[in-house]
Amino acid sequence: MKGIGIAGIVLLVFGMWVGSMALYTVQETQQVIVTQFGRIVGEAVTKPGLHFKLPFVQDAQHLDKRWLEWDGSPNEIPTKDKKYIWMDTYARWRISDPIVFYKRLRDELSAQSRLDDIIDGEVRNAIASHNLIDLVRTGSRKFEAKEQAGSTDDDAASFDAMFGRERLSKLILKKASAVMPEYGIELADIQFKRVNYVASVQQKVFERMISERKRIAQLYRSEGKGKSAEISGRIEREQRTIQSEAYARAEEVRGKADAEAAAIYADAYNKDPELYAFLKSLETFDSIIDDKTDVVLSTDSQLLKYLRTQK
Repeated sequence: MKGIGIAGIVLLVFGMWVGSMALYTVQETQQVIVTQFGRIVGEAVTKPGLHFKLPFVQDAQHLDKRWLEWDGSPNEIPTKDKKYIWMDTYARWRISDPIVFYKRLRDELSAQSRLDDIIDGEVRNAIASHNLIDLVRTGSRKFEAKEQAGSTDDDAASFDAMFGRERLSKLILKKASAVMPEYGIELADIQFKRVNYVASVQQKVFERMISERKRIAQLYRSEGKGKSAEISGRIEREQRTIQSEAYARAEEVRGKADAEAAAIYADAYNKDPELYAFLKSLETFDSIIDDKTDVVLSTDSQLLKYLRTQK
């Protein structure tokens, strides 16, 4: 009985082990390929849960079904206009056909290596076929006149961007996606993470940018000085016009006042000529005589007339 009990325990443990070899779990984020001696058996299993396979002879190959990240290495690439730049790109991809993927690539490491070859190649081809300005500018909008003002740089003043970075990334995505079904892969997006000049020309580029900004600033200063001179000239003309009109008005008022004063004087003289002559003489004395003035008058002077003592 004791021997039978030990054998039963052994059989139970063996049965549990065999059962565990016949079961495999599919997670929400996984898809599974069942292989038998290295060959694929049946269709891919994408439904989450517990599934069965033949123990010992079949194996479950788990593959991720989420969107995965591809991060390329920075590469030095020449543009169409012979500008050497560093390009750093990234992409998002997923396993769309697990059977084809497993037959061609087996695992994610091989897939990443294949993406390096395909995407890097398409990036190089696209950049070598376009000018640097297509990578710097976001869209395909043409340069405006104010952007060209004062600039003599061929890249900035006379070139109209035909693509722009956004359209260029879509072009790379389209060409790279065309070969991905062969590997059971789907590409969702390819973007430029960084665009930069190589160190050998970076300083020259910065100096040219500074010089360009200074030229534009000088242009604005010149336009400002011209506008200031124009405004100052207009203000000076207006000031002279106002002063001239004010002077003419003042002279007109003064003339009318003098005429009215002369009329009043004439009227007063006509009413009492002797009194008028006396008052005018007093005004004259007041204007020419003070405590330090000596006056010499002839006997027939009109001023002396009113100084004589009347008998």
